[in-house]
Amino acid sequence: MPAPFAMHPYLLLGIAIASEVVATTALKSSAGFTRLAPALLAVLGYALAFFCLARVMNHLPTGVVYAVWSGLGIVLISLAGWLLHGQKLDLAAIAGMALIVAGVAVMQLFSRSTWH
Repeated sequence: MPAPFAMHPYLLLGIAIASEVVATTALKSSAGFTRLAPALLAVLGYALAFFCLARVMNHLPTGVVYAVWSGLGIVLISLAGWLLHGQKLDLAAIAGMALIVAGVAVMQLFSRSTWH
């Protein structure tokens, strides 16, 4: 019988990233923790994100996990801020995010440090 929460590490990493994006977006909407529902969503989202992240680190190298987590998190949070909060993204921001995505892709496709 599989252990509880036994999932493919990259699936868990995806859940961790998605939870962190939801939590950070809710944190913005919480208005400095003055709005209860978004504040609770932020706390729960971060708790789930760090739980999943800790599980992933049992299976994948820490540097790889953190590069994927932070890189994709930056891009997704920037997109969420643009879509949900009307924050502006200029050409430099878009170029920077494209470089982050390219860096994560290069690591995943060509590095021997990653687990496939």
